[in-house]
Amino acid sequence: MWATPNVHGWNKKLGFMNTEIGPIEWQAISYSRLNAKQKEIYNFQKAAAVLADYGFDCIKLADDWGGADFLAYNKDREKTYKVQLKTRASVWKKYKNKDLWMLFQSPVSKGPWYMIHHDKLLELVRQNTTWLESEVWEDGECLNRKPTKELRKALAPYIIPGT
Repeated sequence: MWATPNVHGWNKKLGFMNTEIGPIEWQAISYSRLNAKQKEIYNFQKAAAVLADYGFDCIKLADDWGGADFLAYNKDREKTYKVQLKTRASVWKKYKNKDLWMLFQSPVSKGPWYMIHHDKLLELVRQNTTWLESEVWEDGECLNRKPTKELRKALAPYIIPGT
């Protein structure tokens, strides 16, 4: 059972006093000043808000489950998507054949959001870039680069509308 504050605002169970009863002083954050964990939480909240407009509920996972950062299921509960959230188009060897969906926002002027199956993204990267010819890819690491004009065109069907 939750303890309720007494008339002086002291919460015995949680051990703090909140004396603010006026309006909150809102101040936008500076993304660049957030630490890595704070950025991850911030990015998840932004992504979940985008998907909520299309009837999705998002559940943040405490640790990657099968490569997923979170689960997204639609309002009709017809399909649950395992989603890996990235800051831009990324492919990894370890994500192949895992039924993962990549969600990322275009880095070009905070452009549109994309949601695409990882293996389809890998196919489009192979067809429209030279990323897979790098030593980094040979080592199985992530390729996280600004999409080429050709890749952006190929990704167009995967833009989340209205973003």
